[in-house]
Amino acid sequence: MAATTSPTITGFTPETRLQQSVLTRLERRTLHWIAPRLPTAVHSDHLTLLALVAMIGVGASYWLSSITPWGLMLASVLLAVNWFGDSLDGTLARVRNRQRPRYGYYVDHVVDVAGTTFLFGGLALSGLMHPGIAAITLLAYFLVSLEVYLATHSLGEFRMSFLGFGPTELRLLLALGNTALFLRPVTDVAGTGLTPFDVGGLIGSVALVAIFIGSAVRNTRRLYREGT
Repeated sequence: MAATTSPTITGFTPETRLQQSVLTRLERRTLHWIAPRLPTAVHSDHLTLLALVAMIGVGASYWLSSITPWGLMLASVLLAVNWFGDSLDGTLARVRNRQRPRYGYYVDHVVDVAGTTFLFGGLALSGLMHPGIAAITLLAYFLVSLEVYLATHSLGEFRMSFLGFGPTELRLLLALGNTALFLRPVTDVAGTGLTPFDVGGLIGSVALVAIFIGSAVRNTRRLYREGT
């Protein structure tokens, strides 16, 4: 995430990053070990671009899985590459004290939205997920993203995880699903006519909508009480 401190904009307070996912501590230690060891020629923007290209590749790999199951394994590899770029770019900027808060905030989230669109587009084209379910899941993701971005500016808090899950945990779940389908292809779950990714998408959509509603209600009540 390129320069992940929130933008300094008149009328808004500095952002507090809220990340309490299962792997947060381990991830932070890993990133702070890697960042100082990267070549000086590598900059945060390079990592951000790498993350975007990798996510485009993930979508393409899912489409490829309709031709060969090895597309699933390629998708998992590229999810790891996406994690490397997306998680390390902001850490690198902070370690080198080269943060560009407003620029980084904007570019980071544009890349996130674009990358997620490619991800679900690839799933929809692959046959692993019904296009309608992929669209619903993507819409639910956008709802939560929009609420998070609004809360960042209104409350000065950028929430990066919910219920112990953040981007890293979700990447791992996708990779585990890819491996399971590669080892044991399943196209119909319990005679429902739904694929495993369909089921996961529907569960994820319900969870995301619930998170959106809960966060919107909580933050609205907080802002009302604060009288701001």
